[in-house]
Amino acid sequence: MKAFILDRYGKKQALRLGDMPEPALGPDDVLVEVEASGLNLLDSKIRDGAFKPILPYKAPLVLGHDLAGNVVKVGAKVRRFKLGDAVYARPRDGQIGTFAERIAVKEDDLALKPANLSMAQAASIPLVGLTAWQVLVERAQIKPGQKVLVHAGSGGVGTIAIQLAKHLGATVATTASAANAALVKKLGADIVIDYRSHRFEKELSGYDVVLNSLDASTLEKSLKVLKPGGKLISISGPPDPTFARAQGLNAVLRLVLRLMSAGIRRKAKRAGVDYSFLFMRADGEQLGQITTLIEDGTIRPVVDRTFPFEKLNDALAYIDTGRAKGKVVVTLK
Repeated sequence: MKAFILDRYGKKQALRLGDMPEPALGPDDVLVEVEASGLNLLDSKIRDGAFKPILPYKAPLVLGHDLAGNVVKVGAKVRRFKLGDAVYARPRDGQIGTFAERIAVKEDDLALKPANLSMAQAASIPLVGLTAWQVLVERAQIKPGQKVLVHAGSGGVGTIAIQLAKHLGATVATTASAANAALVKKLGADIVIDYRSHRFEKELSGYDVVLNSLDASTLEKSLKVLKPGGKLISISGPPDPTFARAQGLNAVLRLVLRLMSAGIRRKAKRAGVDYSFLFMRADGEQLGQITTLIEDGTIRPVVDRTFPFEKLNDALAYIDTGRAKGKVVVTLK
């Protein structure tokens, strides 16, 4: 089958379009013919080698963490899906590879595609949708009336997180450029801070939750926004000891991550704030709940650009600019 292959790690390393063996199908696997694949900064970071210590993939490998497509074969133990089903997913770590014509995905990672979305729209959802869900619903347990700050509101995670936080009854603030203010307001943001001309930490206070996807400086400034007992949840690092244990990392890596996060954990404790790092996981059941919100109009995808599959390197270069609004998708059909 045709796939884009990472032959070696390297900063902005181009992927090679070539042939890969057909995926092996286990008893719990579903073989999906990919019609569209969403791109994520995670793909770029793995390509660049930034995640080698915690995601030890060996090149050559196929990247890609979002898919929408059709079921073409099921394993012997699969019960929830059948041939011809339109599905979408974020395959679990160790089984990624959506930049290909076909992929084997665990049944537990799949959900039926939202009926009101195209394949390209559906492919934009899984990773960012699950990230927003696991931050806001699972970890923060947002309640009506709470205040949530979502950084980078016009980005992939931000566009979904704003809509989900609003659905959960929160007052939502976000940081975005002036050019993207109308977009994030339309998604439900109550307060928009232009990060180029205003300092969010001077204008916001008493917040219950901050979702950080930006740099260390933004992370530290976010402590000033939170009230005592608030939660600072970062998807951009630094990873903390809880994450290291959950990943089953060795003692050396656990120590490294403990040291990397020591500063922000210490400052958070001093401020009476809970700091945690979240690295989202595949979850077909949660994705099914997100499907319900998409089909009833609560959440809508934001797709900036769609590229043909053969232009995947151009699509990666575009997301590397950091200017994409929402998601970028490649289509195979």
